[in-house]
Amino acid sequence: MDLDNHAEELASDLGVDKEEVKADLSNLVEYSVPIDEAKGSLRRKYGDDTGSGGTTPSTVDVAEITSDSSAVTVTARVLTAGKRSIRYQGSDHVIVEGRLADETGVIDYTAWEEFGLSPGDTITIGNASVREWDGEPELNLGESTSVSFADEELAVPYEIGGEADLADLETGDRARTVEVQVLECDRRTIDGRDGETEIQSGVFGDESGRLPFTCWEPDPLLEEGATVRIENAYVREFRGVPEVNVSSFSTVAPLEREVDVGSDATAMAIGEAVATGGVYDVELVGSVLAVRDGSGLIQRCPKCNRVIQKGQCRTHGDVDGVDDLRVKAILDDGTGTVTAVLDDELTESVYGGTLEDALEQAREAMDQEVVADTIRDRIVGREYRARGHLSVDEYGANVDVSSFAECDDDPAARAAAFLEEVET
Repeated sequence: MDLDNHAEELASDLGVDKEEVKADLSNLVEYSVPIDEAKGSLRRKYGDDTGSGGTTPSTVDVAEITSDSSAVTVTARVLTAGKRSIRYQGSDHVIVEGRLADETGVIDYTAWEEFGLSPGDTITIGNASVREWDGEPELNLGESTSVSFADEELAVPYEIGGEADLADLETGDRARTVEVQVLECDRRTIDGRDGETEIQSGVFGDESGRLPFTCWEPDPLLEEGATVRIENAYVREFRGVPEVNVSSFSTVAPLEREVDVGSDATAMAIGEAVATGGVYDVELVGSVLAVRDGSGLIQRCPKCNRVIQKGQCRTHGDVDGVDDLRVKAILDDGTGTVTAVLDDELTESVYGGTLEDALEQAREAMDQEVVADTIRDRIVGREYRARGHLSVDEYGANVDVSSFAECDDDPAARAAAFLEEVET
């Protein structure tokens, strides 16, 4: 049912103007309030305390809940529960979010009211609404939801609590606990929702890998080299990869043990890496099939650093471009392709000269494309080992390369070893 039909149904039940109801309903939905919660809120606003509009909640197993489910009743175990502040209708609102499970499956939830949920609780939830979030159903517990606690624990085949390695974190995770070493940490000021805000950002590492992080209220324990335990962190997407977010509701505590962080990146086939949707620190091996347009000698906008064309920046119009070097190389290993993006230092390495050398070559030839042609001659058809951060979006798969080295092993020998391993 679309918004217009929901509004018409409400207006008919409440005996009020449809357009007024539709405007109120649209405003609530815009702030991500689930449609059933929004309708219940408007019923209360207009003096109808029935809340659910006559819908009888159905008792279901977790595995039966879909995005099309309406008001449901379910008995489940709380796996995780973490608080977070969101901006709702112009003011801050504290929610509790995490995961629930029964014998049949798991589901994310958001509690818009304080129900006192804790990991390990066995609860029966009545009249919970369901919305779709990131393509999956999510339970929403609001004013019209009832929660009762059971003394007898519900046995579930899932771990209670949010303990996780960095490699296991996924975008959308909530109420997670990690034990990490702070590999990089900087403070900076950003334009936040309440004006200028100081934050910390950097990189966490553990035995499984590395991920970027943002701490929205600077914590003195987050300094380079420190080992810490962080409870109630949540995960957002940052440039196509998961990012650990530490909020004012997170707990940061020092660790007495050391956290060993490996120096090696995760080695993956290109097709496998692309299928993940994004990997923060990955090593890919493939042959350079081509060097894309926009490589070699380029010009950037002095204000936003975007690449410009013929002195034109898409944001700032006519500008005096700043000369720079870049390579966008198509890397292929037979399982898939990515565009490997090399910065100025790595480009100088594969070009075999500096920016000044490139400018001189372009002046002599009266054509800046000769720089890209020189790079093509040097790297196309050769096999390289690229390490960096992979992101996948509507424009394709790109890896921002931090190291780019020609492979010195024999591809034939490597293929023979692989076949021998498969046969045994």
